[in-house]
Amino acid sequence: MAKRGSIRIEILPTAKTDLQDIVSFIAQGSLKYALLEKQLIINAINQLFSFPDLGKPFNYRSINARQLVFKNYLIIYRYKTETVLEILTIHHHARSIGNNPAFTDED
Repeated sequence: MAKRGSIRIEILPTAKTDLQDIVSFIAQGSLKYALLEKQLIINAINQLFSFPDLGKPFNYRSINARQLVFKNYLIIYRYKTETVLEILTIHHHARSIGNNPAFTDED
């Protein structure tokens, strides 16, 4: 959880796992580039502090959210409250969105 100004960003467990998986996958080839990619993704998320509506609307399975496109990833987030954003998932575009654990029927 991070806060800057009037916006707070909460990264949900699924999104944390997504980021760890991305880093682990890239690290198989290069730890240097894995850590760089992690920082670039975090930088993209940090843009939401200043521009919380930066992403486009994302409606899937009745989840009203927004998607921020960064490289090959969809950073999917929603407003929890007026001042709190939840990062739901960091989804690679080549994977099926239907298999993403952030969008189970329990939501």
